[in-house]
Amino acid sequence: MYLEDDVTIASVTMEYMKMKGYLVTHASDGEGALTLLKESEFDLAILDIMVPGISGLEILAYLHQQEFSPPVIMLSALEDEGTQINAFNLFADDYITKPFSPILLLKRMEAVLRRKQVPKERGTTKGIELRELSYEVWFNDQSLQFTVTEYLLFQLLYQHPTQVFTREQLLTQVFADDYYPNDRIIDAHIKNIRKKLPENLIKTVIGLGYQYDPR
Repeated sequence: MYLEDDVTIASVTMEYMKMKGYLVTHASDGEGALTLLKESEFDLAILDIMVPGISGLEILAYLHQQEFSPPVIMLSALEDEGTQINAFNLFADDYITKPFSPILLLKRMEAVLRRKQVPKERGTTKGIELRELSYEVWFNDQSLQFTVTEYLLFQLLYQHPTQVFTREQLLTQVFADDYYPNDRIIDAHIKNIRKKLPENLIKTVIGLGYQYDPR
């Protein structure tokens, strides 16, 4: 979950995140971020401090009181030592000051996730292997001959087996922003993926979208 009220900063940063394969949920104010954190589970929270309504530090304090909460990176223009110490006293996992490099942010995200040992949810179907460097899906040591688009769709579903994705969400994550296909193209790709898998592992959730269904 990413809390940032500056539209330009949020847009650029999320583009970098998506290019690295992260599924990003954005909030532009504190109330929206708090609602998201109460309603959904996230692997990581990135919080700006000075946002409309509830501040990022207040959200950090709320998360600290919860039994289960994601690791948190504070991302703020506030550079003073007192604010940073306050954030770490509330158990922030990292603190980055603005302006910042999106590439450096991605590296800090990777480091925080490693330290917290919060792996992405994975499917459990025996014999399925995703090879990220070559964009391939293998089953029992044989390539299933996925196209790149099929791989990206399957990877997203496979890594979040408890989550239902709408067609629009899948389009946003897989296709470039300057390409606007009809959302029914997702149905065609899912059909091809199902043909190539050893069994039907993609569940259709009527009225919503698709979900990876480990067996």
